[in-house]
Amino acid sequence: MRNETITQCVLFPELFDKPLAAQFDQSQTSSDGGAVLLKAADQRLELTASLAACLRDRRQAGKVDHELIELLRQRVYGLACGYADGNDAARLARDPVHKLLLDRDPIGGEALASQPTLSRFENAVGGKTLFRLGETLAQAVIERHRRRRHGRARRITIDLDPTDDPTHGAQQLSLFNGHYDTWCYLPLLGFVQFDDEAEQYLVAALLRPGTATAHDGALGLLARLVACLRRAFPKARLRARLDGGFASPQLLDWLDAQPQLEYVVGLAKNAVLKRRAQKLMRQARRRSRRSGHTEHLYGECLYAAQSWAGPRRVIIKAEVVYHPDRAPKDNPRFLVTNLAGSPRQVYESVYCQRGEIENRIKELHELEIGRTSCSRFWANQFRLLLTAAAYVLLQELRLRAARTGCARAQVATLRLRLLKLAASVQASVRRLVFHLPASFPYFQDWRRVALALGARTG
Repeated sequence: MRNETITQCVLFPELFDKPLAAQFDQSQTSSDGGAVLLKAADQRLELTASLAACLRDRRQAGKVDHELIELLRQRVYGLACGYADGNDAARLARDPVHKLLLDRDPIGGEALASQPTLSRFENAVGGKTLFRLGETLAQAVIERHRRRRHGRARRITIDLDPTDDPTHGAQQLSLFNGHYDTWCYLPLLGFVQFDDEAEQYLVAALLRPGTATAHDGALGLLARLVACLRRAFPKARLRARLDGGFASPQLLDWLDAQPQLEYVVGLAKNAVLKRRAQKLMRQARRRSRRSGHTEHLYGECLYAAQSWAGPRRVIIKAEVVYHPDRAPKDNPRFLVTNLAGSPRQVYESVYCQRGEIENRIKELHELEIGRTSCSRFWANQFRLLLTAAAYVLLQELRLRAARTGCARAQVATLRLRLLKLAASVQASVRRLVFHLPASFPYFQDWRRVALALGARTG
């Protein structure tokens, strides 16, 4: 029966001086020729192999066509290439490059797993396995940077931040969140930064119900990351940098109890803190009236909430926001910290730098980390981790692209420049050949990344 769902030929009879026909009939070609870089990066990190080792195959051996590691790699590589939906497997099943990424013959090899197989795979993972997968992801990333930096770092900064993941179905624990005004999940994402490097590396992704508070699950996640980092970098100073939603008494008590752990945590304003900031706020208002611009001053005080064990150092930012067509607006901000620097230095040079992780979270949304459309909560947690693994591979490509035009490129640009490369695949007894466009504009960048990942000129 003829398949009418896919247009095989498109005709433009009057666009040029001759009729143009576009036919989708090249079976041994792929639009993802650059994706071999993903496999090279994965081999260096041993990421998918480590994750697959956490899985237990409970299927009947005689009915297995696709090994678990193949299913895992199919999803991770597909996500990195921009295929977030399991339904994409229907069109990619015979793609020669994607077959090759799973160590299959690109020409005569068996087709990749179908959408139903991938769906069963995602839904077969339970809570204990997901915990091991999360730990393995963090260990793989930290071990990669331990090798890269030879176990040496002066300071490692840990950033945790939630993000909203709107849902559009009857997913388990999808709940209405009044702050975001939608039904959603609230994933918690963890990043680490080494010394003053610009990049923050993703190490954790924890799915949470839509009504979770910012600090739900944060203490356990932070404790595991601190322990893992201390094993890998025993001489490094660790620093936790968190926004105001994390300032629970339990988390602050835990931070104070840790040796050689610095922290700076946002603090929600209240009547007592506003009174402490009154003098600075008056000065900021006078300055703003004189200058006609936004003004801010910094100070500090000792403060102890009723639920705290004792007083802690609180940094005050007294700010007046000025708009020419509106009345000036008071905007006091507060931080709790055990750092010893000046209030301005702690606020501007330490805390404000956490704003950069917003760019990392935007990149994760470009990878469609919010495609948590499975009915089961655990299946959606698994999808979150698969997307996190794909992002780790793309961060590795960006790291290997140092001193190229891709060194600070967003992941969407990395995908476009390095992965989305038309390829015609040929296989012989002796070797595989990718025929790539001679006019490819990012050839030099692609070549440098390939060489950094173990390729050789020949």
